[in-house]
Amino acid sequence: MQSGIDIIEVSRIGELVKNKRFLHRVFSKEEIAYCSGKKNSAQHFAVRFAAKEAIWKAVGNRKLSHRDISVKNDEHGKPAAVLPSNLEKTCRKLCISLSHTKSFAVAVAVLNE
Repeated sequence: MQSGIDIIEVSRIGELVKNKRFLHRVFSKEEIAYCSGKKNSAQHFAVRFAAKEAIWKAVGNRKLSHRDISVKNDEHGKPAAVLPSNLEKTCRKLCISLSHTKSFAVAVAVLNE
């Protein structure tokens, strides 16, 4: 079993996502559309950024970029990681948990091998 955790200040990501280059380098089109449509979009961007960091730590693949990892919600609103096809089999048992407040976003990723 491997795990990863990340916490980040929402205000930091809120400032960074104002830069279109950063936004498109880190987030997928679907993530941008989802987060941009939310009332407190910075919180949603921040928690997805924290998730990408936590997943990266749990997976341990240093060649994995932020854009390679996508976070979406299933039909019940539960967050799920979407990874490149070459990692899908290895990471089939990857679970993530996300939470945020007005100030902080945190994510935990657990990979059961």
